[in-house]
Amino acid sequence: MDVNILLFPDFETLDAFGPVEVLGQISEYTLRYVSMDGGTITSRQKTPIMTEPIHHTDVTGILLIPGGQGTRPLVNNDDFIRKLGDAANLSTYCLTVCTGSALLARTSLLNGRKATSNKLAFEWVKSVNPSVQWMEHARWVNDGKYYTSSGVSAGIDMTLGFIADQFGEAQAREIAHHIEYVWNSDKTNDPFSIC
Repeated sequence: MDVNILLFPDFETLDAFGPVEVLGQISEYTLRYVSMDGGTITSRQKTPIMTEPIHHTDVTGILLIPGGQGTRPLVNNDDFIRKLGDAANLSTYCLTVCTGSALLARTSLLNGRKATSNKLAFEWVKSVNPSVQWMEHARWVNDGKYYTSSGVSAGIDMTLGFIADQFGEAQAREIAHHIEYVWNSDKTNDPFSIC
């Protein structure tokens, strides 16, 4: 199954590459770095990544949407949001990290669903789409095929939770041990919640 990591200018590096570290441990997954138009995309931390155009990619697998400062202008980019909505709708699973949930929320695909986001940007994210059931204390949330997480490192916790759902908790714990990561496996408790 393809994992399409959707990048855009000023994405948060760890939002993408924390989950990549986990998903890359699964032999059944092929990781692809995509963007709306392809080419080099540079993260907020000045990391350049070569991407494929998303319309040249099979988007029926897993779609990963990071957050970061780049989400702020994109929530008002109708063309980006339309294409994102098309890709997310076709995906088997859609995972967002941090303010990536604001982008997904703007597509209306999260309307009536439970979701979360970075607690430091929570009020802004909620303002993007108040029709979402925003979970203020959650580390991550899954509602159907949609997984959303709190800020930055929470994406790793969420992705391990996703692996546990797909392959069993033992597999998730084995990956966490392999990458020497202390997994916060309680998705209902975000220690960084300020609400």
